[in-house]
Amino acid sequence: MTDLKNKTILVTGASKGIGRAIVERLGQSGAYVIAHYGSDRAGAEEATSDIPDERKLLVGADLNDLDSVEALWDEAERWRGKVDIFVNNAATMMWNGGFDAPLEDWDKVWRDTLNINVLGPVRLLRRAVRHYRETGGGVIITLSSWAAQRGVGNPDTIAYGASKAAVAAATQSIARAYARENILAYIIAPGVVRTRLSEDFARSQGGEEKVTQSLAMGEWVSPAELANLVNFLSTGEVRQLSGATLDVNGASYIR
Repeated sequence: MTDLKNKTILVTGASKGIGRAIVERLGQSGAYVIAHYGSDRAGAEEATSDIPDERKLLVGADLNDLDSVEALWDEAERWRGKVDIFVNNAATMMWNGGFDAPLEDWDKVWRDTLNINVLGPVRLLRRAVRHYRETGGGVIITLSSWAAQRGVGNPDTIAYGASKAAVAAATQSIARAYARENILAYIIAPGVVRTRLSEDFARSQGGEEKVTQSLAMGEWVSPAELANLVNFLSTGEVRQLSGATLDVNGASYIR
């Protein structure tokens, strides 16, 4: 088991899905885990239930509110005086922003999606870079999506795909700009993951069986597999991988 003892790790969107699997895995590796949640504190509590109290901190923050975002980083940094790894995971996917939607709905979906998936996260990326430059380095892991490279399958979610491309590009820029300052930045681009969001997507595409048949392995990505990858990247043991986008889709989409 990878040893992350004495590492302090902030994970956004930790109450469910991929984020929940990540905090569970990091907790097993001995990390000090800061589990961010939006409104589902009960979910965050359940996700971190196996982590000893002295190694976890739960922080609620609305990523649609930049003051709340700044307060999230402040509390995370204040807890142990340092954040070693930032896992940039939280995101939303909205389903009523297609080209046939009323203009007011289109604008609201784009505004809310960019706020939650881009503007909030890049504020945290900014804080991470500034913090790491003071502390001698650190790790950033951004959860993007294969939609950032191939586009979305459902045009009603076009804002989601665009937002994932934006935050991935921001992470790549950090990797290039600060490589010599020991700031490592990675992007994970999953395919169809066994989460509520993907299950909702499958329903919009004709059902789960249809989506599964389109996948090379005939199976969905498990959140646990992504959590294992995040756990490994958190060690910083493969420095030359910084800047890479790691596709996790079972060979369904190869670039």
